[in-house]
Amino acid sequence: QLQASGGGLVQAGGSPRLSCAASGRIFSIYAMGWFRQAPGKEREFVSAITWSRGSTYYADSVKGRFTIFRDHAKNTVYLQMNSLKPGDTAVYYCAARSDPASSYDRSYEYWGQGTQVTVSS
Repeated sequence: QLQASGGGLVQAGGSPRLSCAASGRIFSIYAMGWFRQAPGKEREFVSAITWSRGSTYYADSVKGRFTIFRDHAKNTVYLQMNSLKPGDTAVYYCAARSDPASSYDRSYEYWGQGTQVTVSS
């Protein structure tokens, strides 16, 4: 029900965009979040957007570099990543939950399969 894409090998400073396509029912009523998990580390919150107002939230580590937005016509949420650093290397997951958005990963009901982003220096 959630399909993430857009990852790959990127040079430091690059600007890839991740996409998460959702089924209509999920997308129309749910907040969407992005999380990431680097090797040997816990999964961490990256960004989220609410359904009701489109309010956005970011982890401090990505604030000012990443932008989350959603396209209701395409049932898709995006994560525009700019100025990537090697420390951004991780598997990125999109997730959905009832509004409001949250940084707590276990509160999310639906998860995509993850997309690998590798940043080379």
